[in-house]
Amino acid sequence: MKRLCYLMFFLILICVGCLEKELSTEEKERIKAEIHSMFDDYHKAISKGGLTAEFDYLDDSEDFYWVPPAYRSALSYDSVATILRSNAPSYSSVNFHWEKLEIYPLSSVLASFTGIVGGEMISTDDEVFPVSLIESGMLIKRKDGWKLLSGQTAVLEPEASGEKENTVE
Repeated sequence: MKRLCYLMFFLILICVGCLEKELSTEEKERIKAEIHSMFDDYHKAISKGGLTAEFDYLDDSEDFYWVPPAYRSALSYDSVATILRSNAPSYSSVNFHWEKLEIYPLSSVLASFTGIVGGEMISTDDEVFPVSLIESGMLIKRKDGWKLLSGQTAVLEPEASGEKENTVE
């Protein structure tokens, strides 16, 4: 009987947590502004500190995963960190910016996003690599701000990153 009471109490807590009220228009706009600011800071940090500056913007919990360009499965935080650390010394400059960004607040602590990232990466041999990526994912708000929780990134072909929009007829 005691176990049943604990189980019922636990289920009630879960249900109450799932019933977060819908966000108002003002709350959604505030969250969007916070996330836009976070992404601006994220790109500035990478421009200043290189690829390893990303660590301040990644959620390092067990729930984190990312599918980087050319990968076919999700990688854990540790795997992504290893890739960033091994690639960072190859670039003298990394500059990214959002060409298009859509943010969808889901709750006060979760949001999804999708967009196109443009920019360039310059190798230590001064070779310039133009960048055009499509990215989507989830963000989570932690005590120290919004963090990338999960998502995927793919390389866009040069003609795919233009102003053409997919339309349904």
